[in-house]
Amino acid sequence: MHFKSILNVCCRDVVCGGASGCMGKNAHKSEVSVFFLVVVRFFLYLCRLICVTMRFCEIIGQEEVKRQLCQSVQDGRVAHAQLFSGISGVGKLALALAYAQYVACPHRSSSDSCGVCPSCLQYQKLQHPDLHFAFPIVKGDGGDVCDDFVDKFRSLVLESSYFDLDDWYRVLGVETKQGMIYEKESSEILRKLSLKSYGDGYKVMLIWQPEKMNVTCANKLLKLLEEPPTKTLFLLVSEHPEQLLSTVLSRVQEVRIPRMSEEAIVMGLQKEYSWLSAEAALRIAHMANGSYLTALKTMNESEENEGYFDDFVALMRNAWLVGQKKDYGALLKLRQWSNDMADSKVGREKQKAFLQYAQRQIRENYIYNFSCPSMNYQTEKESQFSTKFAPFIHDGNVERMMNELGKAEQQIAQNGNAKIIFFDLCLQMIVLVK
Repeated sequence: MHFKSILNVCCRDVVCGGASGCMGKNAHKSEVSVFFLVVVRFFLYLCRLICVTMRFCEIIGQEEVKRQLCQSVQDGRVAHAQLFSGISGVGKLALALAYAQYVACPHRSSSDSCGVCPSCLQYQKLQHPDLHFAFPIVKGDGGDVCDDFVDKFRSLVLESSYFDLDDWYRVLGVETKQGMIYEKESSEILRKLSLKSYGDGYKVMLIWQPEKMNVTCANKLLKLLEEPPTKTLFLLVSEHPEQLLSTVLSRVQEVRIPRMSEEAIVMGLQKEYSWLSAEAALRIAHMANGSYLTALKTMNESEENEGYFDDFVALMRNAWLVGQKKDYGALLKLRQWSNDMADSKVGREKQKAFLQYAQRQIRENYIYNFSCPSMNYQTEKESQFSTKFAPFIHDGNVERMMNELGKAEQQIAQNGNAKIIFFDLCLQMIVLVK
């Protein structure tokens, strides 16, 4: 929007709205007031334009969760340690940030922060002095605590609050490694929260992916989680709360963030991509299965996603050829496939991502047999493959296949030998695909 157009909108809003009461008996004296209001309105517009807003009204869907969070603050029931849990891409981080801003805002309404006070403007830039972050990192030349990487983390969040570990590791340039919240971070958290707060507000410690805390770090925070300093707010944002220590889980109040509705995802997509047709948006929203991040990644379909499909097809096709046709040339291909998957250049996060993708495809092919399109979440290419492959996934093997893929994912996460894990997976698939 051009400068002149913005100014015209501001003038129209002011003259037709709040300034209309001034344009009565003393019209000649109100011109200065109108001009002043226009300038203020334009300044506030620019503030919102420059800063990525962290308000509830800007978050896609999740209306019931927003209502409950606001109501808890209105009723004075702000739990000192809260766990925002849910699958990737449902807005957990955005909701946690909007909630923190809402708690800190001195002029909040019943449903949102004002967005224009000094506190809100600082939150919108993620620069509020009482807002602290902890997240997985990989120690090295870049540093060994989160503060050494916080500028990169802020930039990623300001770009879009819908991202996952793969996106974060890509920013760090450590796609082939696994991040962690190390023991030293617990000392940093204790130090930050022992400082006096800026003003009279809450000190907020937002821990993204708390399941990545090592055991020593988590244990050191137990006392602080149980008895934090006055006006201290812990916000844990987790995709896998089951991986947290039970002693941590018992000290937090869980806020479960459900999958997003297809309608909300469609609305978000059409706002982000104005050229996208309603039909295409609905198809992508259905495939996303409640995750806006999945919808965004589908929109920006990469060679990586195509690669997962090709790897899955190669595994299943060659496993069937060996098991049913005794094609030992295919066995050599499986051996090479397992070596390629275990290559250190692939990285453990991508290996886990492939195994998760494979589990999803097994599920989709099993459901495909029921001839109920509304229950399937596949691309056109995946659906075409399922027309021939789905009959090979049935009651006799689906559970064991899911177990083997899940076991392989767990072993990769535990830093097992990738070559052994993937070749054993190939052998298991030879037995099961029939």
